[in-house]
Amino acid sequence: MNARTALDAATSSEVEVVLIQIDHPDLPTPIRLSTDPTERISTDPLIYGTRSTWLGANPATEPFLFMLMAADIPGDLEDAPAAATFVLENVSQDITAVLRSFIDRPSVQLAVVLASSPDVIEVEYRGMVMISSDGAVGEVSIQVSRAPIEDENVPMDRFTKDRFPGLFR
Repeated sequence: MNARTALDAATSSEVEVVLIQIDHPDLPTPIRLSTDPTERISTDPLIYGTRSTWLGANPATEPFLFMLMAADIPGDLEDAPAAATFVLENVSQDITAVLRSFIDRPSVQLAVVLASSPDVIEVEYRGMVMISSDGAVGEVSIQVSRAPIEDENVPMDRFTKDRFPGLFR
């Protein structure tokens, strides 16, 4: 309700922040990203981020690190699955190396919070997976959505005479 009120207001001092958590068994810790430099995390190296307790993160030791990115959160279209796109500024080759190292799909969780209250979740999208990541010279584009239904093993059974006798009359 706070985010909707701030969005409908003519002017507002509230800043919406998208928190992203990427999990994969090959990662030692989840990747936590934020779209807002809410506070300074450290001075050497200079790191900004958002401290939140979302998904059990410890705000003191596990902040969501600020990344130069544009985030398009999932919409509510009836005929399409929830999908989001992030465009990260490719400031380091480490980003591309990590994204290309996955063989199976990492899980992605998203939340929208206000910078003034990062522990209060306004909108949350969980259980999504990374569909693709395309790297360019200056940016990396990441698409996330629900798990593709094409990955399911269908048909489960073979259409043989013993299993489906009605098909072979």
